[in-house]
Amino acid sequence: MEAERKVYLDYTAAAPLLPEVVDAMLPYLREIYGNPQSIHAWGDQTREAIEGAREQVANLIGGSPDEIIFTSSGSESNNLALKGLAQAQSSKGKHIIVSAIEHFSVLNTARTLEKAGFELTLLPVDNYGLVDPVEVARQIRKDTILVSVMHTNGEVGTIQPLAEIAKKVKEAGIVFHTDAVASAGHVPIDVKGLGVDALSLAGNQFYGPTGSGALWIRTGLRLIPLMDGGIQEGGRRPGTEDVPAIVGIGKAAELAKRDMDSRSQKLSRIRDRLVNGVLTNIDHATLTGHPTKRLPHHASFCIEFIEGEAMLMLLNSQGIAVSSGSACTSRALKASHVLIAMGISHEIAQGSLLFGLGLDTSEDDINYVLEKLPHIVDRLRQMSPLYAKFMKQRGG
Repeated sequence: MEAERKVYLDYTAAAPLLPEVVDAMLPYLREIYGNPQSIHAWGDQTREAIEGAREQVANLIGGSPDEIIFTSSGSESNNLALKGLAQAQSSKGKHIIVSAIEHFSVLNTARTLEKAGFELTLLPVDNYGLVDPVEVARQIRKDTILVSVMHTNGEVGTIQPLAEIAKKVKEAGIVFHTDAVASAGHVPIDVKGLGVDALSLAGNQFYGPTGSGALWIRTGLRLIPLMDGGIQEGGRRPGTEDVPAIVGIGKAAELAKRDMDSRSQKLSRIRDRLVNGVLTNIDHATLTGHPTKRLPHHASFCIEFIEGEAMLMLLNSQGIAVSSGSACTSRALKASHVLIAMGISHEIAQGSLLFGLGLDTSEDDINYVLEKLPHIVDRLRQMSPLYAKFMKQRGG
């Protein structure tokens, strides 16, 4: 039987292109096709488009256009930042610090560096997913060359006290990178005010094209390229540029900066309705992440005694799309490393749900979710041996 309606609440995993972004990209998919490295009129057109997009992305985060390196994704940006900066600083030391709740494109890159002879320290977080700046300072050693702490966690939505962390890192004269893939385009970012040296972002997170990303790196900071090849992106990221994707991320960045306040006001209001509705109508449900220092379009929960995967399947049968855990781990049958690092037990972490709201999300969508989700939870708990055990112990 077909669901009553379709409600897409998985915008943190994938989001549609805005019509203005599509319109900006189309000419570069059709009639404007020159190679930006070519010294003729066709090359001039695409080269000028890339430089325009570079300025748009720089404006989004308060950087300079010549500090922007275009990549294929946030994961590539993180790889380029960690490997490129660590290798460039290796003569000064080989100790790297990252938080325990980083995206796998940071964690696994750091572990690859560890296998290559670098030392790795994982920073703990509190039960909200916050890194303590004092702990960062405590872990810094004489041979520490790089610290990477994400601006916002995409799984639980917590926004880090990044300026305070950066202050501790910069006092020690160490390079500081942040993964801002989850937050860029959603909350204000000023790289100079934050005090970071490098920042990763991805266009698909703010209604730009999938396969578009960027790395901002402070002027004067040395970076070893991941790949050998041509002179594109100042020789730091060789390969023929994906002009349509670059134009798309540029336009999406321009729109995100222009509309950030209005988007945030609308989405945070709807998000709060969802949070209050879930916590009011479902027993043994907990909001994960910080209650106020979080992304405006994000709500995540742990619902006890049942598995997130089962909830996803039944929600999908009602036309509702959400995630369980991070977008990159939702197919893995194991508890989220983020939730475990926050002190949540494996048993409870299995019941995670992540709602990513978008520009098309309406209050009616949220009402529909709040109508269906409690019944789904009740149904699954009636089949749960964990819930049966709990009720028996409670005398229910």
